[in-house]
Amino acid sequence: MTESNASVPRHHKPKLYAPMDFANHPGGADPARVSEAAHLAAQALVHHGRESDDPEVTRRLVELADQQGLEAVAEIWATSPARSLPGALWRLYALRTAVQQNPDKVAAFYAAGMEAAQVSRVVSGVAEPMGAEEVRAMADTILSGAFEGEFDVALERFAAFCRVVALGETHHADSAEAASSARATELTRNARQLVLTAEDLEHSAEAWRRGELD
Repeated sequence: MTESNASVPRHHKPKLYAPMDFANHPGGADPARVSEAAHLAAQALVHHGRESDDPEVTRRLVELADQQGLEAVAEIWATSPARSLPGALWRLYALRTAVQQNPDKVAAFYAAGMEAAQVSRVVSGVAEPMGAEEVRAMADTILSGAFEGEFDVALERFAAFCRVVALGETHHADSAEAASSARATELTRNARQLVLTAEDLEHSAEAWRRGELD
């Protein structure tokens, strides 16, 4: 007897995310109704990852959004406060997804900003010579570090990465101003949001070190 079509999982093509789309993506539910579940899920995920020394477990956790879809991750964590454990995890996964889906664009922004952001450049740890594959590898390495290494370091590395990319977007905005003021405005807005994201990640890293990130 064959299984009915209704029981066969359907695979949907994932929506492509621009580097900053995640910042305004709705979680799809009232934060008051999902807050407890979001915090419990975040605590369980981080605890499971940090307790395991199996590289396969880490790989599956890093690729969670690939396997489940960023929409599913958003349903759990996107409405959580930015400076909380679930909020920090949402930003880590959403940033990684943005990098994986737009590596050439992100690499171009990073390249434009790295000379003027030497400290953030070093902290982010992107391999050089830098290109699309290097920024993709960096995103995977940082998220892996959240489970294999120090969680606060992972947050600070992605924060530094955001700052370099934001500076690069600002440079691109200046160059685009003459040809398209709308494009320049969009790039400037995205750069500002990236800086805010960096600040949230840095605050979360400090809270983690104090044992206060929940």
